[in-house]
Amino acid sequence: MVSTAQKEISPHSESLLKQKHPKTHSHYRFQDFFAFDRQRGTIDDWNESRNIFTSEDFIIGLVEGLEEEVGPASSVIMYTIGCQWGLQDSEFFQKWFSTEYSQNIRQSNLMFLLETWWWPFTAQGWGRWEVDMSDRKHGCIFINLFDSAVARTLGDVGKPVCHLYAGLFAGFFGSLVKKPLSCIELQCYSMGETYCKFLLGNPDKIDAAAFWLNEGANARDIQNRLQHGEILR
Repeated sequence: MVSTAQKEISPHSESLLKQKHPKTHSHYRFQDFFAFDRQRGTIDDWNESRNIFTSEDFIIGLVEGLEEEVGPASSVIMYTIGCQWGLQDSEFFQKWFSTEYSQNIRQSNLMFLLETWWWPFTAQGWGRWEVDMSDRKHGCIFINLFDSAVARTLGDVGKPVCHLYAGLFAGFFGSLVKKPLSCIELQCYSMGETYCKFLLGNPDKIDAAAFWLNEGANARDIQNRLQHGEILR
């Protein structure tokens, strides 16, 4: 089960959680991160936004329903949804980060900033991640995602399925650096891999990676090509 948050502050959610744990930052147990109000029938989280819980059946219905309606274009739709989610979440994140840490995101260490952003997603059931900045000088970032809610639900279907995550990463990071970025999933739990791996970067690099992926290259091949400066001609 995963939670999705509406990115506005709930009028009733001056957080009892924060009153109880005023010094806690980004270390959420399920019972600490969510506040359940049975009388109003609402679920607010640590950052005072309204949440709804969805089941694995919802994820299956969403993915399979889109595929039935639009065929292969379903992946583009999911990616686009993810991009809009990332853009909106970036704005929301910057507000609560500044409030909680009393500093602007531009004043913060980048890795601390990114880990702080992703902690709520882990608490909500979207999985854990690792961000690999070692290829940043080549204009790209690799992201490893463990326990993807989408891939875990769909199982081994022999193709990448985490288009929503790819769009989320592109939207959020693009908003953060204030320039258009793209993202592609290079390997997926739904392809029999142990974890999902994404490449984030400028659109031309992602286009090249997509071409190599279609030609049969794997994630390691693509990373080596990017490190050696190989481009499409």
